[in-house]
Amino acid sequence: MSVDRLDQIKESPLFWPVRLSRNAVIILDETSLPAKTVYIKAKDVKEAVKAIRQMKTRAFGQFLVVLNTFLLELDKAGSKYKQSEQLLSLLEDIAEKIENSRPTFPFKEVTSMCLGWGMQAIKQDEDFVEFVSMRILGYMEAIRQRRLDRVRRIADVIEDGDKVLTHCNVSGELAMAAWLCSQQGKLVHYFATETRPYMQGAKLTCWELKKMGADVTLVADNAIGSLMADGLVNKVIVGSDRSCANGDFANKIGTYQIAVLAKEFSIPFYALIQPSNRIPSGNDIPVEIRPADELLRFGGRKIVRGNVDAFYPAFDVVPRKYLTGGSIEIEVG
Repeated sequence: MSVDRLDQIKESPLFWPVRLSRNAVIILDETSLPAKTVYIKAKDVKEAVKAIRQMKTRAFGQFLVVLNTFLLELDKAGSKYKQSEQLLSLLEDIAEKIENSRPTFPFKEVTSMCLGWGMQAIKQDEDFVEFVSMRILGYMEAIRQRRLDRVRRIADVIEDGDKVLTHCNVSGELAMAAWLCSQQGKLVHYFATETRPYMQGAKLTCWELKKMGADVTLVADNAIGSLMADGLVNKVIVGSDRSCANGDFANKIGTYQIAVLAKEFSIPFYALIQPSNRIPSGNDIPVEIRPADELLRFGGRKIVRGNVDAFYPAFDVVPRKYLTGGSIEIEVG
């Protein structure tokens, strides 16, 4: 089958996991997958921030939550506030709450853009709600098209016969690239790590790859060295949550050790990255430390006996030198 247009690519459920309804932001609860499909309704910024903190949706989904929360609150405020300055103040309050939700995520890069549109609306004496809302909607559509284009470029990187390892890739993109590869007649095998402690790899990556028709094997997080030594992997593709001006990036905890091993075994290591110049280097990335209970409990039950402490940095930083395959970038600004 020939796929000539980007809109012909089969879409993974995780590619666009957030949408706006009339009175709420509708969020696919990724923590409930694959056992059941549940959608959360965030009716205001407080509930949206709660969904972000509880990681109900992952990195890209959280950006969609941010953008749709601005749209939701603007729609509600349009009939309440008549002055553009009042609406701008509302956006500033929303931005502050969102920016304080999780330290590692670059929410400010998105919120500052929305605030900039608000200031532009005032300067040009435009209808504030309409002007800002249309800019946000246009921005999301541009992101969608650029993500689809990156799916195509990921598929171009993957070759017939490849054995690809992934660890917390960007939602939907690798699975959709896997589908595209299959349409191109490429036979590819994928290895997905468990991605502890939330097990997103086991619960989400394997699920969506299988859903897209890919051949996938789940492997323990600590089995990577063995896989590479045995020649079972010849390419690594991971996602990223934060990138730096010098090319360093942060991704789900465990990515750094995979990058080191890939370099040791001369395996091309690729990262899906949104370029940013706001942070000079990896040393400047604020790494989020998650609650200890996320290691000590699973499925709501304690799995460690006694008074044991736990340390859970949600991300680690990978220096640019380990990007031996290169970065597959997306411009969303």
